[in-house]
Amino acid sequence: MTQKAGKKGNKGKVQDTDQNLSTEGVVAQGEAKADAAHLHTVHNRLVDHSYLSEEEFGVVAETLQRNLATTISLYLKFKKYHWDIRGRFFRDLHLAYDEFIEEIFPSIDEQAERLVALGGSPIAAPADIERFSVIKVPTDTVRDARAQVSDLVADLTRVGRGYRDDSQAVDEANDPATADLYNGYAAVIDKIRWMLNAMMDDDRMN
Repeated sequence: MTQKAGKKGNKGKVQDTDQNLSTEGVVAQGEAKADAAHLHTVHNRLVDHSYLSEEEFGVVAETLQRNLATTISLYLKFKKYHWDIRGRFFRDLHLAYDEFIEEIFPSIDEQAERLVALGGSPIAAPADIERFSVIKVPTDTVRDARAQVSDLVADLTRVGRGYRDDSQAVDEANDPATADLYNGYAAVIDKIRWMLNAMMDDDRMN
């Protein structure tokens, strides 16, 4: 069907004359609220899931949204501990945390844009980040070096395992490109985890 030009409605809305679809107040559908391809708006005609079926996209989108939220939370947790650290290992960890952040930060935008490229719409409100993330950012002040590093090692173990599991899941869902992204992120997480584990071998870390 040939799309007709939009026209102004009574309240200033732009409406599609064929399907009477408004561009105002449209909410993404689906439990994850991440499926932009199903937004029925005038300017959404070319958004699709590319080579993925609806079922395959659902698998991939769920992992991308969860990993996006988790990476943002991990970034915030590193910054929280960067600000809180005190004592003998202040300088070492204060600097190391920011070095680790530089390695994981690019993946935030990469995962979000991968979701967009496949017809999704990343959600990033604080409440949604907390809901989807497997990492919890502490609300209390944690100044002890060993407590911080031990907590981060446990988180990185969880995140690294998640990337490996998700790599297999999206590969089976016909998306080897996202699987490749996850494999690269897993390697970075494993390296950071190894470095933090090595720091804990110091008996002076209290």
